[in-house]
Amino acid sequence: FTILHKIERVKELLFYNELSLTEISYLMNYSSVSHLSNQFKKITGLTPTYFKQMRNKRLNTLESL
Repeated sequence: FTILHKIERVKELLFYNELSLTEISYLMNYSSVSHLSNQFKKITGLTPTYFKQMRNKRLNTLESL
């Protein structure tokens, strides 16, 4: 449960795009960016970077409407 909650918070932080992955991993008390990335992929099936790219593509699509 705790891991799922942390990953949801990481998703929020990635969505708002204000912090780097390194800053997020530190903020969420992960031992490293690698540990965060592995856990994120295990839970969501996506890498944090890909998740961030999907968000950017959606925003670009909405802006072009």
